[in-house]
Amino acid sequence: MKQLHFYKYQGTGNDFVMIDNRLAHFSKDDVELIRFLCDRKFGIGGDGLILLENDSTADFKMVYYNADGNESTMCGNGGRCIVAFAKDLGIIQEKTTFNAVDGLHNAHFTADANVALQMIDVPKKSILLKNETLFLFTGSPHHIEMVNNLQQFDVYNKGKEVRYCETYKPGGTNVNFVEQISEDAFKIRTYERGVEDETLACGTGATAAAIAMHSLGKTTFNLIKIGVEGGDLEVHFNYNDDAYADVMLIGPAKKVFNGEIYI
Repeated sequence: MKQLHFYKYQGTGNDFVMIDNRLAHFSKDDVELIRFLCDRKFGIGGDGLILLENDSTADFKMVYYNADGNESTMCGNGGRCIVAFAKDLGIIQEKTTFNAVDGLHNAHFTADANVALQMIDVPKKSILLKNETLFLFTGSPHHIEMVNNLQQFDVYNKGKEVRYCETYKPGGTNVNFVEQISEDAFKIRTYERGVEDETLACGTGATAAAIAMHSLGKTTFNLIKIGVEGGDLEVHFNYNDDAYADVMLIGPAKKVFNGEIYI
């Protein structure tokens, strides 16, 4: 057995095992190891695992794994957390550009110490509307569905049903249920693929919900407040006839603890 040094970060309750892999010492293809580290009873516990690595074109590279041990698409809250992690490691100061599975991302710290992360642009023609639900890709795939009385809604069972439905095969989708609170505020709850459960927050889901609500005409604001189970996020974008551009996901990213685990 050997010791692995790790860090734990969370963004609005979306929590991640973080590993400094600049020396390339971590076994990246060991699905069982990643699954163990994310296990809340036998390992460290987290919605996912993130490696921070060297990159030739940016300040660093983000490699993201779901809790099931498989490398996955972009994670918005994970992206904000790795920015905080990079600052704590002394790699960056107040702003950065880093590489991820969906390309380069700019990010900076706000005046109140939140992390603002630039997400990918979303072409208007890519937003699909079917039977009062929407599907869009914000770095990860998202099903968006409006509901009433969100707090009492059966997110787990309904989310699981949609995540595995025929429409989204073979890869499946994340599933977000949305309730409007005011002209510029919404609440969401998310069933995340790879975690296979509801999480306290989903950054790409919050981004998708904000854009979806604007595209449906539920709001005319371009700074939208998104309440998640673990706190509050904001999504800002510029909109034109072709796309949602300059999309920013804004919210807290906090170090929880660090330590060693035997593997």
